[in-house]
Amino acid sequence: MSGTTILLVEDEPSIAEVVSLYLTRAGYQVTAACDGEAALSSLARQLPDLVVLDLMLPKVSGLEITRWLRQRGDTPIIMLTARRDEADRIAGLEMGADDYVVKPFSPQELVSRVRAVLRRTQGSASTPAGEQPLVFDRLTIDPRTRLVEVAGEEKTLTAKEFELLWMLARHPRQVFTRVQLLDQVWGLTDYIDPGTVTVHVRRLREKIEANPSEPQRILTVWGVGYRFEP
Repeated sequence: MSGTTILLVEDEPSIAEVVSLYLTRAGYQVTAACDGEAALSSLARQLPDLVVLDLMLPKVSGLEITRWLRQRGDTPIIMLTARRDEADRIAGLEMGADDYVVKPFSPQELVSRVRAVLRRTQGSASTPAGEQPLVFDRLTIDPRTRLVEVAGEEKTLTAKEFELLWMLARHPRQVFTRVQLLDQVWGLTDYIDPGTVTVHVRRLREKIEANPSEPQRILTVWGVGYRFEP
């Protein structure tokens, strides 16, 4: 954990102070930004290991920052939002955020989320170093480089998208419920809405399926969950 850097982007000083304190006590190196412009300036200088990002920010919104980050890589993002509308959370997840926390929240819960996301992105047990690439017709998934190719074209996946695809592809034709996938990929089923899986499946289909509306790889088993078709 030592040396792990976190950028906290939060415009409410009281929240920023408490979150910074808890993350620092947990052993992380925390840099804070009070608005979207300050966040982008900090990110342009150096990308952190993880970003804790408020959606509602002055000058530049959290969604704009999420879009900026995803155009440049897969830095993990945990969103903070005071809005309980599911559409707001889905918008952030659709853009590539890894997790979300709704205000008011427990700082301890946020630290747990940070730990879980970093475990997945800095080396997950679901993709051991010794694992060999999975090769299907027109689809290659390489856990060593975390690269995915479709018909020879490299596809950019977020850390969570890759973990989900790898989990399904390692168990072809096995049906997983959304709760099972949350447990295996997210690891915090008590905190995360199962709808998160639905959003990530939709994004995966847009990246690896020839026709996302008629998927051939990631299939829905109605009333149960999802399975991967080799």
